[in-house]
Amino acid sequence: MKLATVLYKSEERVGMVEGPVIRLFPREAGDMVDLARNGIPACGAEPTPLSDVRVLAPIRRFRRDVLCTGWNYWDHFEEGIGKRDGQEVERPSAPTFFTKAPDAIIGPEDDIAYDPRISAKWDYEAEIAVIIGKTGRSIPTRRAPDHIFGYTLANDISQRDLQRRHGGQWLKGKSIDTSTPLGPFIVTPDEIDLPDVELTSYVNGELRQNAQARQMAFTVAQIIAELSFGMTLHAGDVILTGTPSGIGMARNPPVWLSEDDEVVVCGSGLGKLRNRVVRADLASESDVEI
Repeated sequence: MKLATVLYKSEERVGMVEGPVIRLFPREAGDMVDLARNGIPACGAEPTPLSDVRVLAPIRRFRRDVLCTGWNYWDHFEEGIGKRDGQEVERPSAPTFFTKAPDAIIGPEDDIAYDPRISAKWDYEAEIAVIIGKTGRSIPTRRAPDHIFGYTLANDISQRDLQRRHGGQWLKGKSIDTSTPLGPFIVTPDEIDLPDVELTSYVNGELRQNAQARQMAFTVAQIIAELSFGMTLHAGDVILTGTPSGIGMARNPPVWLSEDDEVVVCGSGLGKLRNRVVRADLASESDVEI
């Protein structure tokens, strides 16, 4: 099943996507977080052409930061060796976690806000995201699949100089407002064989990243087990699972995103993100100098 959050007649609604049609659930079903928590309605869906709606980020209500996994494809970890401005680390033996502010999230076709006063090093990262559907703490790996509501795509747009500026801590360099596409759909686990999902990214039509989810260093089940160890995961939580090699920072010379670039992230069975980098006033009157 493919689920989407859409804007229909100036109202946010959720529904089930079937080809060119979305079947809108009754308003009483709530938003996507309610569906993750309470289950998907069995009936009462109102058919509407997808062409009549605007597809939004599937999760619109966050109770916490977006949870993220770093260095979860070994080829990505290795491509950055010697390119982290002296902030080198050993290959991790457990998943590396950080968070991203919810205000960074945008829809699958929204513009990526870009301001060179904020950063000179804007980068792309194609990722698969997991949506939690069952609240739990210290979840065993074998039971992790029971806690998955579905999967979607993300583009973890990053500002590499901000990452380095703040001691190598990733929060700031991952949290710039309206910069992280999410969507287009949430695909339930019965719809796809996750290890076979092919993840790609393109910048202005040029292939930059290409990998299968089976190449993850730590599986989604391991990520959920480690992240929930002593820490409650809630229905509706979003977890990014890492990016494969091919990022702009690791190229020789590095290739950064700039104004008017188009970035496309695809995942077989998951859909497509298509976003343009558009100039915005993010720095405003700040006196911080990068």
